[in-house]
Amino acid sequence: MSEIVNLNKVRKDRDRTAKKAEADQNALRFGRTKAERLADATRETRAKQQLDQLKFEEE
Repeated sequence: MSEIVNLNKVRKDRDRTAKKAEADQNALRFGRTKAERLADATRETRAKQQLDQLKFEEE
């Protein structure tokens, strides 16, 4: 005899694992650590400040 299966649970488990796999792929592709984001923000701020200083010196 076969095992009785709740089709709703099977479908939900399948969808859940598919979403988890997609989330893992996106995390690898787009995810960055907090330290990396902060370092980029700091770099952008410094570059913008240097550019602003150069603009004032030229005028």
